[in-house]
Amino acid sequence: MHPWHSQDRHVVRLDWGPTAAEALTRYAVAAGSPVCAVVVDVLSFTTCVSVAVDAGIRVLPYRWKDESARAFADERGATLARTRSATRAKGGVSLSPASIRAARDVKDLVLPSPNGSTTTTVLAEAGAQVVAASMRNRTAVAAWIVDWLESSSGPRAQPAVVVVPAGERWPDDSLRPAVEDLWGAGSVVAALAQRLEHRGGPLLLSPEAEAAGAAWLAVEDRAAEALHSCASGLELVAQGWPDDVAIAAELDASEVVPVLTDGAYTPHPGREAR
Repeated sequence: MHPWHSQDRHVVRLDWGPTAAEALTRYAVAAGSPVCAVVVDVLSFTTCVSVAVDAGIRVLPYRWKDESARAFADERGATLARTRSATRAKGGVSLSPASIRAARDVKDLVLPSPNGSTTTTVLAEAGAQVVAASMRNRTAVAAWIVDWLESSSGPRAQPAVVVVPAGERWPDDSLRPAVEDLWGAGSVVAALAQRLEHRGGPLLLSPEAEAAGAAWLAVEDRAAEALHSCASGLELVAQGWPDDVAIAAELDASEVVPVLTDGAYTPHPGREAR
């Protein structure tokens, strides 16, 4: 990564998808900075993670939706999430927040996802402390990050927060920046800025992070309407999953922060919950 792409003059940085996020993280780690990476995949990975950890379920992200996912789950005695279409006919858990909310007797859940899970994996491999954020827990996540920043500050290098809107995929596997993830990432940035504005100064937010925060403020008062109206929301509703969009729009419904620990997202209380 070239220095001009690194956003390294700023504490809070932002870029899209796993490739850019990995590059930002590796650059910061190589410079000696502790890194907290915030994965945002509103429809639906990180909303699923939030609903799961609220219910005491550990979520094991997995990058591939193939037979290797079954072997991965079996080795760990975990439940493997099915496709949404499979659960429509046979029930069970999928990459659907509503299905996770309805689940019973699930302790560990393997959640394959080409976006949220992949981004989680590459960020962890790059050396970041990874948390999952959505509109449901954005305030709790911001409070947790403030604590992390305070505990990670030292004389050598300032800690960095890398916020990652995961985006979606086009049929050719190229990245589709998804506006709901821009809003979700911006909601975390805005909550962070509110807490740190008197300490961070003008170099707190990179221009990329600041732009995401502004995008969130533009829809904050009508977040549910915006989610239902965006392309991904319309897609889920048209396919018969309106409840998933409604759950994703539960603004600040959770005070639990999913933190990746030993390969699984586990619940940590936000500052307000402690």
